[in-house]
Amino acid sequence: MSYAQELTITGTVTDKDTGETLPGVNVVILGTTTGTNTDFDGNYSIKAKVDDVLEFSFVGYTTDKIKVEIGISVIDVVLMGDAAMLDEVVVTAQAVKRQRKVLGYSVSTISAESVSKPRSKRRKNRRKNRRKQISRQLAGTVPGVTISNSTNNSGVPITTSPVIIRGNGTISSSNQPLYVVDGIPLDSKDVAKIQNINPNKISDVKVLKDTNATALYGSRAKNGCIIITTHKGNYKIENNESYEEIVENNFAKVTTSPLSTFSIDVDKASYSNVRRMINNGQQIPADAVKIEEMINYFDYDYKQPIGDHPFAIHTEYGNTPWNTDTKLVKIGLKGKEIPMDQIPASNLVFLLDVSGSMNSPKKLPLLKRAFKLLVNQLREKDKVSIVVYAGAAGMVLKPTSGANKNEINQALNNLEAGGSTAGGAGIELAYKIAQENFIKEGNNRVILATDGDFNVGMSSDKDMKTLIEEKRKSGVFLTCLGFGMGNYKDSKIEILADKGNGNHAYIDTMQEAQRILGKEFGGTLYTIAKDVKIQVEFNPSKVQAYRLIGYENRMLQDEDFVDDTKDAGELGSGHTVTALYEVIPVGVKSKFLKYIPELKYTNTKKNKDFGDELLTVKFRYKKPQEKKSIELVHILNVDNYEVSKDFNFAASVAWFGMKIRKSKYLVKDNINDIIALAKENKSNDPQGYRAEFIRLMNSHQAL
Repeated sequence: MSYAQELTITGTVTDKDTGETLPGVNVVILGTTTGTNTDFDGNYSIKAKVDDVLEFSFVGYTTDKIKVEIGISVIDVVLMGDAAMLDEVVVTAQAVKRQRKVLGYSVSTISAESVSKPRSKRRKNRRKNRRKQISRQLAGTVPGVTISNSTNNSGVPITTSPVIIRGNGTISSSNQPLYVVDGIPLDSKDVAKIQNINPNKISDVKVLKDTNATALYGSRAKNGCIIITTHKGNYKIENNESYEEIVENNFAKVTTSPLSTFSIDVDKASYSNVRRMINNGQQIPADAVKIEEMINYFDYDYKQPIGDHPFAIHTEYGNTPWNTDTKLVKIGLKGKEIPMDQIPASNLVFLLDVSGSMNSPKKLPLLKRAFKLLVNQLREKDKVSIVVYAGAAGMVLKPTSGANKNEINQALNNLEAGGSTAGGAGIELAYKIAQENFIKEGNNRVILATDGDFNVGMSSDKDMKTLIEEKRKSGVFLTCLGFGMGNYKDSKIEILADKGNGNHAYIDTMQEAQRILGKEFGGTLYTIAKDVKIQVEFNPSKVQAYRLIGYENRMLQDEDFVDDTKDAGELGSGHTVTALYEVIPVGVKSKFLKYIPELKYTNTKKNKDFGDELLTVKFRYKKPQEKKSIELVHILNVDNYEVSKDFNFAASVAWFGMKIRKSKYLVKDNINDIIALAKENKSNDPQGYRAEFIRLMNSHQAL
């Protein structure tokens, strides 16, 4: 019957006057405490039944009510500003004086002494109980508060015990109360960090129940509210993201270092991560900016390869926009686009992080929606297994044909977050299942989705590197998809992708998910060439010095180029790779060109027999199932031809990346000049990514 039909309703809430999306809008099923909030992009998702009424409310706007009808799963809402409301005094939750005589039975208080325990007991059990979880202090102390010891819907033990406040219909990790520390409500992703607060620093803990919690904090407190006040009153949840250190490439003198060798990098994670930070008004860590990944985020008009090789080579030479004394070289690769019906059968293992740190709208809920995009493209001959991990690892979906999309999607729907993060155990199990179902001459791949915050078992970057290097010998490839913020471990995910014969992307929105798992599905999941290396030899008659822009974490020793045991990057179907070199021509004086004494035993005389040749670039690659490399050679001559718009646009992206990294090699760094260059060379932009880049630079300028 229609009244019993439950739907997942999604949509976007926008401002009628400006058209901008509205984050933080309360979305509640009228007459209940069931609700949610719109995310940073104004998007929401809520489960409701047919004939339920959704109420949309936001400070300064009129409230809108919409009835859920059969067959409608997307409800976009436009809210109108309410001038009358804006003229009134608005009191935020942080400003409300919470008094027991006002809130009555709905607030319970625990003193600092109760939280930290009597001194005699602390002395007796000092080592055992010094940092007992705050949640445990509430059990048996506050009426109506219980602690759940259970597994989540993914079948994984929850090791950080959820607090359940009386009044909820079910006991699950999704019923977690809202935590407020020193007046600041915490995102669900940060709740696990509550356990790190030293009880001796806590002044008191209040527990709010019933409607008084939602009156203060809205629908976020529908499951109750735990208010923690510290003695100092200024406790902060620190940003715990990590990035591998990047040391910018310096200029190398051609006469002493004629060769430059590196592995390709098709990853694009850095651009979408930087975009997320700019959109959120955050400071951008320099090591989060990988210029090659920003350049490679964009498509360029490279022609398809002709012949037997899986990629085509394109080179250009022109002016450097940030320094009139140097020139730029652009080297581009275009991977052959393999039609979907020609891609071999796939054996895919989804390795999904369902730990407590994934309990955030931008993490597990986004992950589940993103993977459904991938599932919708699977064929009958493809098969999918799902492995999840939190405090332990387990298989929640045995190998299932891509024809059974409902079964795969239902397994995704059932996932819930909770517990610590045993990433190493998850990787072990995922590769085991992939190997047990290995398809010879097929596409065998583990797809890892996580914030990278491993904290149980193998967890260090070194441990992960050792583990994944061993696993890649199985012939199973790896794709790593990063989610979330605050504790995002880019360094760990990059190592896994780099060492596991794979690629790496960061998904912060469904738009990005559509690009990675929809538009670029083939390139993300099907490798056409592996261990792709590039080696450039510069002509000393034309070039004094050079530096590779970006790729700092992909540099190789010169001898690694011909060593087939050395791992390098993978190229997927339709992928493009672009690299930029900044060069100092012969005869140009530059402050970046350091003096090197003349060599006594080595003859560095220049050979002038190569005319207009600027450089020779060599490529080595292996076919996906082979162990021996194939080599290609390409020569770039110095010609007086005009560079393409792609050349200039790529230069603008590199220029912006160098600016936010505060590169020492920028002579000119005016953001308006960078924006102007990008605008003039936006060219064909059917998906709007280049226009978005220009908007991002304008937003960054305003920060």
